[in-house]
Amino acid sequence: MGKAIASMTGFARAEGEFAGTNWSWELKSVNGKNLELRCRVPNGYEALDAIARSELAKHFKRGNFHVGLVIDNAQKAVKLQVNEDILQQVIPLATRVSNDLDAVAPSVDGILNLRGVLELVEEEESPENTEQRLLLIEQSLQTAITRMEEMRLLEGARMAAVAQGHVDEIERLQKKAGELSATQPAALQARFMKQMAELLKDGSPVPEERLAQEIAILVTKADIREELDRLAAHVAAARDLLNQGGPCGRRLDFLCQEFNREANTLCSKSSDVALTTLGIDLKATIEQLREQIQNIE
Repeated sequence: MGKAIASMTGFARAEGEFAGTNWSWELKSVNGKNLELRCRVPNGYEALDAIARSELAKHFKRGNFHVGLVIDNAQKAVKLQVNEDILQQVIPLATRVSNDLDAVAPSVDGILNLRGVLELVEEEESPENTEQRLLLIEQSLQTAITRMEEMRLLEGARMAAVAQGHVDEIERLQKKAGELSATQPAALQARFMKQMAELLKDGSPVPEERLAQEIAILVTKADIREELDRLAAHVAAARDLLNQGGPCGRRLDFLCQEFNREANTLCSKSSDVALTTLGIDLKATIEQLREQIQNIE
């Protein structure tokens, strides 16, 4: 049994908390020609950017990813402290102004109420806590990546089933085209003979050898057996890719181009309305297949 097929579309989220800090990872992916990563992390956590890129590259081959980390320190312990630099500027200045104006000396609470004298600062944490927080945030990233993989695989299984249905329909139409093409030589000959009879009402003779040559040329131009054989080969190749699974989107996209080439040639060679209509249905089914596989990794 082959590997599972993954979609390139997905979303995942993972959250965590440690020592008053809350965080959340968000991963979003859409289809892309290659693996493209855009990461956004807060100041002070820049090292996680490289880690996120490295881990995503290990798990995914294609897709346009947007990765974001949000940090909330609202619950972290804080303390009130005096900004000594500002205080040393305020006290002499307040004393001088008080002496110049012969006013009451500034009070302690008055000085402390001045902007910038008192400030809230986060308590310094131990290096062990800092290291533990980073480790837990990395673990949350792994959780988000796992959830993203699960979502992409779930969507990929659905898309693979739909793609298989389109391949089955292409095969059905290819076989039907083979049945219709078998009746073309006789129909072409009858049509040609009727046209010649109209042109030769005056009784002018035409050598039978010349008639046979013209009919042979028409039949050769309308022969679609090679196109049908190639369509059958492409159907088999598409089934093999879908059964093998894994990152097969590029090769399936190439096969769709080959399917289209044969369908276009079939339509251009057709001299029968039914066969032309079938060729149009074939092209429509190929387009439906192409739309599905555009989002397969």
